[in-house]
Amino acid sequence: MSLSPARRKQLVEPDHGQLSIARQCQLLSIQRSAYYYQPFGESSQNLELMRLIHEQYLETPWYGARQMTRHLRPEGHTVNRKRIGRLMQSMGLSAIYQKPNTSKPHPQHKIYPYLLRDLRIARPNQVWCADISYIPVRRDFLYLVAIMDWTSRKVLSLRLSNTMDADFCVAALEKTLHRYGTPEIFNTDQGSQFTSDAFTTALKDAGIRISMDGKGRWMDNVMIERLWRSLKYECIYLHAFETGSEVRQGLKRWIGFYNTKRPHSSLDDKTPDEAYWQKPRPGYAGMALSLAA
Repeated sequence: MSLSPARRKQLVEPDHGQLSIARQCQLLSIQRSAYYYQPFGESSQNLELMRLIHEQYLETPWYGARQMTRHLRPEGHTVNRKRIGRLMQSMGLSAIYQKPNTSKPHPQHKIYPYLLRDLRIARPNQVWCADISYIPVRRDFLYLVAIMDWTSRKVLSLRLSNTMDADFCVAALEKTLHRYGTPEIFNTDQGSQFTSDAFTTALKDAGIRISMDGKGRWMDNVMIERLWRSLKYECIYLHAFETGSEVRQGLKRWIGFYNTKRPHSSLDDKTPDEAYWQKPRPGYAGMALSLAA
């Protein structure tokens, strides 16, 4: 195996008793000027950028060069993706994984029509919605399903899983139905977990009308999309959880706060719990969420 120029340069012995440096360079097929060359190193600006990149990478190890560049620009750093990519490469940093696709349809599953267009949704348990998102942990990710009441924005159930099969969605649904009763309409996207026979049968057996977003229309399920944005920026991205147990504890704290203490202007400054139950509930300590993987 041939040696790189840098490795051959390391083989030169300045204090060799028999061979001069010039002769060693000749034998090793490197230029004498290359042996004496000393790199200038990174500029002070690049060193500061590298510090900021490393600091952010500890919080969001899924950031690649593009996302890292977007993060740095609002902080006042005029940088481009190519420069950030080179610095990350020199630091040995790369995005741990790409964002998984959580809404893959199944070609053989029935797709139901969207029932919420022009519908006035004005009371709790009129419409529930559900969605799946990913939760990053150290060198891996978990899947999280949430079931939410549309009108009050109350999170009724959460459940974590390390696989994308339908079982954890069905388990979350059954637990929520047992605890809160049945909605009139249940809305989801066209992901295979929600179009599966097990999930749709559980809804039909309970007498619930099934509604599904149009393909690629995330706005059709906008309430739960807003929940994901809040949850990730206010909980997940701030803590950079390393294990599933840490995620569960963090989710319990945040959802407890979200449901019981966080007022919403669209709810006349009521919390989701107050809006769902139609009155304040003093002393209510929170909700027990099922987060078994």
